[in-house]
Amino acid sequence: MNKNSTNKQIEKIASLFDVEGSIAAIESYGSGHINDTFYLKNVDTTLPDYLLQRINHTIFKDVPALMQNVKTVTEHLREKLAKIEGSDPEKEVLTIIPLKNGQLYYQDEHGNYWRMYLFLKDTHCYDLVENEAQAYSAGQAFGKFQSLLSDLDAALLADTIPNFHNIEKRLERFQAAIDADIMDRKKEVIAEIDFLNERRGAMNAVLKLGQGGRLPLRVTHNDTKFNNVLLDKNDRVQCIIDLDTVMPGYVAYDFGDAIRTIINKAPEDEKDLEKVKLNIPFFEAYTKGYLQEAAGFLTELEIKSLMLGVLLIPYMQAVRFLTDYLEGDVYYKIGF
Repeated sequence: MNKNSTNKQIEKIASLFDVEGSIAAIESYGSGHINDTFYLKNVDTTLPDYLLQRINHTIFKDVPALMQNVKTVTEHLREKLAKIEGSDPEKEVLTIIPLKNGQLYYQDEHGNYWRMYLFLKDTHCYDLVENEAQAYSAGQAFGKFQSLLSDLDAALLADTIPNFHNIEKRLERFQAAIDADIMDRKKEVIAEIDFLNERRGAMNAVLKLGQGGRLPLRVTHNDTKFNNVLLDKNDRVQCIIDLDTVMPGYVAYDFGDAIRTIINKAPEDEKDLEKVKLNIPFFEAYTKGYLQEAAGFLTELEIKSLMLGVLLIPYMQAVRFLTDYLEGDVYYKIGF
């Protein structure tokens, strides 16, 4: 489909939503790898701009439940922020733009799901943390996010990706991939398999504490990369975005994923392993910012579990990548 045809399709879909004004321009937007996002610029500069997204329903198989999660979480955040002096919920929380009939999403004739958000003007994000101040701010942002949601019953939310951080399920699939070895690749990665298998028992700690009722199930973000923190024009934290994986979980998962992405001095796909090093000052700065916001609601054991999450999430990523390699690269995009 050429650009003109795509734009006409987007205009047609956008017209179904409860928007103000009309579209002046359409542009692809963002660096996300899951959903397709389009920026819709309004003809009238006094009216809002919008973001239209095509939701990847191959990954998110229950879009109605996903959108209900987003609605539940954003409404709760907005209510809590409205009670905090100096807060501006309209800028600090994503705003869903419903269809004209009130629905939260549109399903087109091809089975694709579409949703719309209000575009937050004069905001930006960074893919990599550049300094300790940013790391500290990121910790504050996700700590505040969890704190504001700490009184929301996690049972109200659906699992948008079931067993996403369930290490037992990940290891079961890993073992099945080893046993099947359908691509005849096992012989190439024996050392890596042995490394992961030697640590299987220790990596169950967070899940076992949760299953034993010692860690409370919370509302967690589950994708705590720095580029999911939206900053204002002065580089101050404004809004947490990408709420598709907000679902029940343990706080150690969010903390571990944030540390995994924030303290790596190199990009995730860096080929030169000599460049992959840990930035400990970023670790300390993020932790300080996070605990400043979150310590008030966390239990003592939850705080102790944070370090378990720091070890678990990189391990889980290694399990997922190696599983995919053994299965024939069916999930992750690869390059040569």
